[in-house]
Amino acid sequence: MSMTISKRMAELGIELPEVVAPLAAYVSAKTSGSQVFTAGQLPMVSGELEATGKVGDGHGLVPASDAKGYARQCAINAIAAAAAAVGGVDKLTGVVRVVGFVAADPTFTAIPGVINGASELLREVFGEAGAHARSAVGVAVLPLDSPVEVEVVFECAV
Repeated sequence: MSMTISKRMAELGIELPEVVAPLAAYVSAKTSGSQVFTAGQLPMVSGELEATGKVGDGHGLVPASDAKGYARQCAINAIAAAAAAVGGVDKLTGVVRVVGFVAADPTFTAIPGVINGASELLREVFGEAGAHARSAVGVAVLPLDSPVEVEVVFECAV
C-alpha cells in the first residue's frame, strides 16, 4: 500500500477510538518481535458496549447483519490497541491472523459471515497486507454478554 495507514483510515472516515481499559488481569496489546498481539476486543464505542446478547435469527436475538457491524467495530478497536502498543498506527504494516468469537444461539451457524465484518474492515484499511489467516468460533457466552469478540495479530515495523 503506497499511502500510510493513517491516511487510508482518514480516507475511509475511520477515527481511532481511545483504547478500552482491560476488564481483568491482562494488557490490551503486547509486542513480540515484529508482531503485536491484541487481547480480545469487544464492540465498544465511547466506553459502552454497542449491544448485548446472542446472535441468531428470531425474537430477542442479535441479527447477524448487526453482529457483522459489531465485528467491524472490534477490528477498529484492535487497530487502536495495536497502534497504542507500537507508537502509532503507521507502524502497523499488515495483518497476520484474526480470531473471532460469536456468542451464538445454538441454532445459528453462520459464524464466518459475522466475523467477515472484521476481516473486510482490515482489508479495507491495509489492502493486500490485510489478508490474514482466520478462525471464527461460536461460543455460549462472551464477556459482558457481548455478541462478538475479535483478537488480531498485526505485523509491525520495528
